[in-house]
Amino acid sequence: MNPLERYAPLVDDPEAFFTACDRSLPSVVRVNTAVTTAERVAAAFDEEGVRYEPVGWHDGLFRLPDGHPGRNWPHFHGWTHGQEEVSILPGLALDPQPGDRVWDACAAPGSKTTQIAAAMDDEGTIVANDANLGRLSALRHNTERLGITNVVVTNQDARNYSTKPLAFDEFDRALVDAPCSCEGTCRKNPDVLDEWTLEHVEAVAGIQKGILTRAVRMTKPGGTVVYSTCTFAPEENEAVLDHVLDQVDCEIVPCDLPVKAVPGVTEWDGETYDPSVELARRIYPHHNDTGGFFCAKLRVDDGEVGT
Repeated sequence: MNPLERYAPLVDDPEAFFTACDRSLPSVVRVNTAVTTAERVAAAFDEEGVRYEPVGWHDGLFRLPDGHPGRNWPHFHGWTHGQEEVSILPGLALDPQPGDRVWDACAAPGSKTTQIAAAMDDEGTIVANDANLGRLSALRHNTERLGITNVVVTNQDARNYSTKPLAFDEFDRALVDAPCSCEGTCRKNPDVLDEWTLEHVEAVAGIQKGILTRAVRMTKPGGTVVYSTCTFAPEENEAVLDHVLDQVDCEIVPCDLPVKAVPGVTEWDGETYDPSVELARRIYPHHNDTGGFFCAKLRVDDGEVGT
């Protein structure tokens, strides 16, 4: 069975959902506003003869109908970065400000890290962590190519992350773009559906719960934590939020996104979740011609910070 069939009850138009998941994903680049503007990138594409289409819901994104986002001089000069358009949503929800201290718990290869840095005007501090040492080389390469200087790279298991090596012990904001079953990436990587198992979904959900719990505990009272995945599985999305709400003092707050999205689900496979998970947002491929995504925004209620 195609694992996507299990989500037919969750979508408004299953046939359109399945059809969209079978189509190839458009090639997209994000403008690196730390060093340039969308207007300058457009002019450079015109000069180079690179075909492009602005993405209507965000003026810092361009679709490239011919693909190959890394084969032009704006890319080599760090003006653009290949990034699936729905992937920028967690950074928008996080809304980082210049001077903030931000923890990116699962940062490699750095697309969201560098997006956050640009939004911060390359000021403040981003602690970009990843448990996979091999992936950190891509993170470092991307920060260097894009001219980002406010990133500190660490290699720890985010579930028991320690801030002791740092000069501070709490963050203003945290992003948990969690490792997941990646069903939402099937348009660019169909193999994820062939490799899918429910056992893997359940196993990775346990990891996600640990990372998100740790992120809330390390974020200051009143701070923001954004949780995101590229999967449709409620076990990895709403169930994770429901668990964390019981573990630490936080609340889910509205997550306004500039794309068509639907509320989180409160019931799945005989389980019932906290009603506030409806404030999370599900993004389906047939609504925006993107990959699939899930995004939720949490506010830390009181002193659940610790090292």
